[in-house]
Amino acid sequence: MMDHKQIAKQMIQFNKSAFDNSFKAMSLVYEQNEKMLEAFLGQANWLPEEGRKALKEWTMSYKSGCDEFKKQVDENYAKVESFFSEE
Repeated sequence: MMDHKQIAKQMIQFNKSAFDNSFKAMSLVYEQNEKMLEAFLGQANWLPEEGRKALKEWTMSYKSGCDEFKKQVDENYAKVESFFSEE
């Protein structure tokens, strides 16, 4: 029979895997949206340079925020996993 610690470790691993897969899917959607935005900006001659700059900064800020979020989640999963691996 499995002990409670082993069950908890498996649940954490499952949740981390689900998070990683969801984050990867979200990243793929973001990348497609970024490509569409670049195509739009390439054709939108009427858009002033300030608007283009704002949209590019917005996408860079979003990407940076996502990267930082993923880093924090990974660090916290590592802490939880190390807690349950201690004997």
